[in-house]
Amino acid sequence: MASTTQLFVELWVSLASLLRSYTAAHGLNGNRQATVELGEDRITVRHGDQWLDLVRDGAQVAWRRENGLSGTMQFTEAGRLCTAVGEEEMDMVAEAWARELMQ
Repeated sequence: MASTTQLFVELWVSLASLLRSYTAAHGLNGNRQATVELGEDRITVRHGDQWLDLVRDGAQVAWRRENGLSGTMQFTEAGRLCTAVGEEEMDMVAEAWARELMQ
């Protein structure tokens, strides 16, 4: 159990790192930056009036956006994110969020 718990902590840190990288990449052309705050159970990404708030409880991740959209997903032991629609690679989810935030 402890190794599984540690795995989800590592995936959480990786998700924050991906969000930092992708928001930086999307901001290069316009010289725009986003802030990414990482906590033990919360990641907050801000760019102007737009924001993404992620809260983790074990493998479960709840997300909210400034526009009222929200949802939940779950880390898999393979490092993917599982939603009601299916599983997706964590980097693809992070890139999509970053693209939306940096528009």
